[in-house]
Amino acid sequence: MHLAGSRALRCSRITSFSPFRSTTQQRRWARVHDVRFVATHRDSDRVIERYRAQLDLKAKEEGHESVAELRAAYQAKVDALRRKRTTFSQVTRPLPPPPPPPPPPPPSSSSPPTTRPSPSPSPQPNPPSFSAPAAIKPLSAYLDLNKVLDLPAREIEYIWRLRHASDSNSLCAVIPAATYTRISQTARRHPQFILPLPRNGGSEGSEGTAAEIHFLQWTFPSPTTSTVLFTHLAEYKLRGEYAQPHTVVTHHLDLAGPKGLVLLQGNVTGGKGVSVDEARWLCMCLQRFYGKVEDGRAQEKRGRLLEMFSGGDEGFRVEDLLEEAERLA
Repeated sequence: MHLAGSRALRCSRITSFSPFRSTTQQRRWARVHDVRFVATHRDSDRVIERYRAQLDLKAKEEGHESVAELRAAYQAKVDALRRKRTTFSQVTRPLPPPPPPPPPPPPSSSSPPTTRPSPSPSPQPNPPSFSAPAAIKPLSAYLDLNKVLDLPAREIEYIWRLRHASDSNSLCAVIPAATYTRISQTARRHPQFILPLPRNGGSEGSEGTAAEIHFLQWTFPSPTTSTVLFTHLAEYKLRGEYAQPHTVVTHHLDLAGPKGLVLLQGNVTGGKGVSVDEARWLCMCLQRFYGKVEDGRAQEKRGRLLEMFSGGDEGFRVEDLLEEAERLA
């Protein structure tokens, strides 16, 4: 009797606490929202509501019927600024630290312990002065070298100039190998320099010539190529190693040995405030400073300016550089 009563009591407890209910089950529906999207658009809506009056006035001034049309008109500029900011943040992102060196192997038990000198730290390479072009095309990308080697020097020069005649922003020239040798020897000693570009529009009654200063740097990416990058000195001071050159000049040395010719090819970026003729003048001025053989006094003065600039001599004066530029002009 007692056992039957306790068994019935346990069954009643289990039945009363059973999770399976006969009542109608409640269904729940959930929607997933991107919190970042919601938060961003809510903030934008708050800004629009706060400046609703000013935006309405701006839309009417520019001939738009609503703020939505005004926003659509400026959407392309906003997207361009966002892409530019994203690109700049990726460029300026610091490099990851180098991996630690592997641990030295344990000394053998048979050999006596020896004292190993601590390795000297490796020198860190200097950062570039400004952004170099992503890739430099070899001479084989412009000419069939196997066929060109069978041609005389005059025909090679004609073909090279004809190859770049259709590009209005290109520069091309043919330099004797001996002249380029003198230029490159000076360039390796003085890879950086500044050149003035004469400008019209100086104030009336002022003496001298108005000029704009440009910064140049030589690079030697391969045994058969060398490049010169020109940029505005003001932009170089502002952006440093991330300054973009307005003109890139490449010297191809593939034919220097068999033909005695160095082929020059350059490109001028539009919208940088420098025309093709002005870039051509900078190249001519570079040759005068780096390799042109003239009267001894002028060549000695230009060489001294190169030495003073490379050595950081406080006696370097831009006025002396402008004086030499006036002689070249």
